[in-house]
Amino acid sequence: MTTRYYTAASLDGYLADPNNSLDWLLAVSEADEATDDIGEFLREIGALCLGATTYEWMAANNPPEYWRENYGDRPCWVFTHRELPVIADANVRFVQGVVEPVHEQMVAAAGDRDIWLIGGGELAGSFADAGLLDEVIVGITPVTLGGGAPLLPRRILSDRMTLVEVERMGQFAKLTYRLG
Repeated sequence: MTTRYYTAASLDGYLADPNNSLDWLLAVSEADEATDDIGEFLREIGALCLGATTYEWMAANNPPEYWRENYGDRPCWVFTHRELPVIADANVRFVQGVVEPVHEQMVAAAGDRDIWLIGGGELAGSFADAGLLDEVIVGITPVTLGGGAPLLPRRILSDRMTLVEVERMGQFAKLTYRLG
């Protein structure tokens, strides 16, 4: 079982622009090619985890059937300190606090499959701080934003990260790092 942070980021290291929008990402030519592997990736995933802002953006910018079509009935934990809308047909648990006990629940729910931290960067950083983040996979996009939500707002030095794969996916460079 591996806890994986798989996301897209701008070339200058942001997940979302200063308005927490992903419109810049969806406008990249060949963006569909960059997500060709998502079906294979999802077959390995038994549980999901999101921060409140990522969850809110997904709820506001996708049709109601999107969740079921893409994530099925996989259990999902959303870290939040505020009340959020419930996405229809989503197997969601709203949680707060430290990540360790929630990670235990996710491991139990995922069985022999992996956990996907979808975003955001602060949440992934909390898992890294706790020694619970095993892999960072980033699709680097040909866009610079100059500000916004950072990919991983933590100092993680090269002695903890090992590059294990580089792949070109259309206009995206997919980088996979193992954390130790």
